[in-house]
Amino acid sequence: MLRILIAVLLAGILHAQEAPPEARDALGRTTPQSSIFQFLEACHARNYTKALLYLDLRKMPAPQRAKDGPELAKQLEDLLDDTSFEITSLSRDPEGDAADGLSADAEQLATFQVDGKTLDLQLERVELKPGMHVWLVAPDSIALIPQAHHLVAETPFEQKLPEFLITFEIFDTPVWRWIALLLSAGVLWVGSRLIAKALMMMPRVPSASKFRGPLRVCLTAAGIRAAMEFAEPATLSRTALERALALLFVLGLAGIGGVIVDLIAERWRLQLDPRMQAVSYSVLPLVRQICKLSLYLFALLAVFSAWGYNTSTILAGLGVGGLAVALAAQKTIENLFGGISVIGDRPVLVGDVCRFGERTGTVIHIGLRSTRLRTPERTIVSVPNTQFSSMELENISGRDKIWFHPTLNLRRDTTAEQLQQVLSSLLQILTSHAKIEMSKMPVRFAGVGSYSLDVETDIYVTTTDYDEFMALRQQLLIEMLRAVEQAGTALAIPLQESFQKDGRV
Repeated sequence: MLRILIAVLLAGILHAQEAPPEARDALGRTTPQSSIFQFLEACHARNYTKALLYLDLRKMPAPQRAKDGPELAKQLEDLLDDTSFEITSLSRDPEGDAADGLSADAEQLATFQVDGKTLDLQLERVELKPGMHVWLVAPDSIALIPQAHHLVAETPFEQKLPEFLITFEIFDTPVWRWIALLLSAGVLWVGSRLIAKALMMMPRVPSASKFRGPLRVCLTAAGIRAAMEFAEPATLSRTALERALALLFVLGLAGIGGVIVDLIAERWRLQLDPRMQAVSYSVLPLVRQICKLSLYLFALLAVFSAWGYNTSTILAGLGVGGLAVALAAQKTIENLFGGISVIGDRPVLVGDVCRFGERTGTVIHIGLRSTRLRTPERTIVSVPNTQFSSMELENISGRDKIWFHPTLNLRRDTTAEQLQQVLSSLLQILTSHAKIEMSKMPVRFAGVGSYSLDVETDIYVTTTDYDEFMALRQQLLIEMLRAVEQAGTALAIPLQESFQKDGRV
């Protein structure tokens, strides 16, 4: 079942990925966020000629554009990488953010405070050719870049560090920041272990050790995110790292939720009847896996939504993928619902002796695909749940008492006095046993047969132990035969058998 659920999830994601893409600008300038992302990618590759294509320099003379353009691009790169700029704040919509209070063709890029003045850098939507709109840094904002660049300076802490730790960069981030983050991660991982261990020692927390792993992941992810406020990587690296930490944190929360689900399921299992092994071994694991998978699924969808992805497309894909998987696994799903029907209705439980179809056996396992029974020949029969749930099932172990109803066929020459004596003796025999439940007329003369006088017995033996019933039945039958003999009569022999013995056939 877990494989089916995973297959549905993957089918949904693939369906979402296969959605037909819209026509896009070759340089990725279709949305405000993608335009700045590609601009930073070009700058980090030191391709400032390409980076100029993301700036609206049409108002700048061509000679000045060639001379000052690369420097302006580099200064804007420094501003976006070395300040608290969040690229995820930019819209992913080709139309821009309609709720930002700006004109339809404008988008807020970043805001800086320089010498008490507020400098707003904006993007504008430009139509390069009919039907071709792109987002570029607005010309008025380009003129503000040199002023805002004064904010980019070494901090007092950086001024005390060796120069190579400042100038040497990895992913456009000074190496000292990566060292600081790695050291913080190590300290936080060890510290989170101590914190988790301290929390686990709380006496009121059941099965506390199971929470340790996901709790450490959450604490470490949150700690590294806090450390990034002191040692911020460049914008793109910071965005990727923030997303990774958010994913780890949410998965850690889902892991904590999964532990809670396990604890609830285990507590429920301990309260179940031991004979309800079908629920313990089949239903509970299935429900537990579905709940845990749902937690992780919702966690992932929440993260994707926070990243700006359209989760409704994935959810729609889940429906399509689920339908495809359901058609491919039709028999498996039929057996699954058949098993749920058997487990839910509980016509039989594990350990019950039942009659299914024309066979009899003891139920040894009720699974989600099939039910296994041990026959009197000590063989094991596996019946698909689709068939087992549609059979007429007779639960032999479910009876509260066992019916005892033998018929004695007395000889036709039995006299009325002998018949009356047999009836009285049989009634006395039945009355003398404590585990006999009698009706108003437990022994009766049923009538005259073709070759015998028929005496019927109709009682219940008040036991559910079939071996005990067999022993009592044997005792009763012997006493009944003895009563017939003492009355001076005998059991009748069928006419055909009598003729064969006389040789008249």
